[in-house]
Amino acid sequence: MNIAVLAGGLSTERDVSITSGSMVAKALRKKGHHIVLIDVFMGYEQDNFNVEKLFENGYDFTKDSFVGESIPDLAEVRSRRRDKSDRFFGEHVEDICRYADICFLALHGGDGENGKLQAALDLMGVKYTGSGYLASAAAMDKSVTKSIFLHHGVPTPNSICYRLSDWNDEACAKHSIYPCVVKPCSGGSSVGVSIVETPDEFKKAMEEAFRYETKVLVEQYIKGREFSVGVINGKALPIIEIIPKTGFYDYINKYQSGRTEEICPANLDEETTARMQREAEKAYDVLGLEGYGRVDFLLDNNGDMFSLEANTLPGMTSASLIPQEAAAEGIGYEDLCNKIVEVSLEKYK
Repeated sequence: MNIAVLAGGLSTERDVSITSGSMVAKALRKKGHHIVLIDVFMGYEQDNFNVEKLFENGYDFTKDSFVGESIPDLAEVRSRRRDKSDRFFGEHVEDICRYADICFLALHGGDGENGKLQAALDLMGVKYTGSGYLASAAAMDKSVTKSIFLHHGVPTPNSICYRLSDWNDEACAKHSIYPCVVKPCSGGSSVGVSIVETPDEFKKAMEEAFRYETKVLVEQYIKGREFSVGVINGKALPIIEIIPKTGFYDYINKYQSGRTEEICPANLDEETTARMQREAEKAYDVLGLEGYGRVDFLLDNNGDMFSLEANTLPGMTSASLIPQEAAAEGIGYEDLCNKIVEVSLEKYK
């Protein structure tokens, strides 16, 4: 098949996306597909555009990629764009997408994962991996996710959502529940997330979170073990436990080698394993996810579990969780990428 792997974009997770996309493109080439790896924001900026030749030659916008310790400078990325426009799609991206049999979405965060891209591809009649626009939008906004979880009985920590327009010193002073977790409503990779224990920390954490967007979630802090459960076509994979060596599972601990211990299958008893997998499948179902996804959990000392959020386009880097879970079930990385394409195509039959 001709497959366009879309990566990059303009979210704070741009570097993660490029690394995911590079690995996915290499894996799908090994499975015999014709692959174009394209930065969805920068596009193809050469004048000799021939879409058929791009697929024949296996165009790849980056040969090397890595995730640094800090988020990318998006203003610098914008400044490198040839046409200097602010449109989401770079040059010739739509042509490449329409020519492909399917697009593999290796985008994370921002407009790559919040449903806008999915809606645009739907309007163009382009097939793509993962969930549709509505489920993507619902899962990206953590306050909407929680509302759906609560309605359907999926356990989740208590929370309150603040909007920048309503935020002031009086609202800050009224908050009295500590410790708590402060996070941007629609962020990913734990960018802008803080665990706070005092009013001063709370104010600083809210200011930091509002740097990234205008809605911020303040969540009940649950002390416990952290897990993630990948779901492919509605069926849960083996559970992975995440144990950061210091702090919590933030951006650095997620992507820097040696910062986090990950155990898969997780060391859980049979009953707890089955219960968490069923909750992951239920979360996937009530949000309307398709193809694949990942659901994150906390398990407290009483054995109560809490679903934090769902990820509609999980990371596919060497440090990412869902490839490790698939491997525990005997699915290698190349087969995983191919399987995601296959199950995603099923929704178009």
